[in-house]
Amino acid sequence: MQSSSSPQKARRHCVCPWWFGYLLLSPIRRLRYDPSPILAPYLREGMTVLEPGPGMGFFTLELARRVGPTGRVIAVDVQPQMIKRLRRRATNANLVERIDTRVTRLDSMQLDGLNGRVDFVLAFAVVHEMPDAAVFFAEATATMKPGARMLLVEPIGQVSDTEFDAELEMAKRAGLEVEARPSIRRTHTALLQKIQG
Repeated sequence: MQSSSSPQKARRHCVCPWWFGYLLLSPIRRLRYDPSPILAPYLREGMTVLEPGPGMGFFTLELARRVGPTGRVIAVDVQPQMIKRLRRRATNANLVERIDTRVTRLDSMQLDGLNGRVDFVLAFAVVHEMPDAAVFFAEATATMKPGARMLLVEPIGQVSDTEFDAELEMAKRAGLEVEARPSIRRTHTALLQKIQG
């Protein structure tokens, strides 16, 4: 559902086609965005992690490894083909029992039952594909524990400085504040924390 007051209204909404997920698994992408060093500072065993738009699991499997057998990764995507391939990869890696995969809708991640349970949210190159980023930030923040973090990463080639600043403003309105600005090549990146209240 698109809000008429959303700064994203003028942005053309475009979801990455499911077959592009195979390209996103490329070893060449791993050279630029190796999941292990990107995720290591933020995760520990036993955490509950939310990953919107996981595609075929480029980051998901590493998330599952890092949260361990007592942790959980909730991976939500609007494309059933992405989720199907992610589950196959997770099964082959013996990690499927740690991953809760959900096919969701464009207008809502449908995260009922997760309020206040999530320790970390990975939003990697996905918020700009959503029809209303404000809805995403509101829903994601509702799932997060006080003090929980979100790593927000957007590609420079697809998201301008102004658009990223607008996303940060929406995140702030949802109850998140910028804790740090980690450096990831060719991206706008912010580590956000849920304000404790």
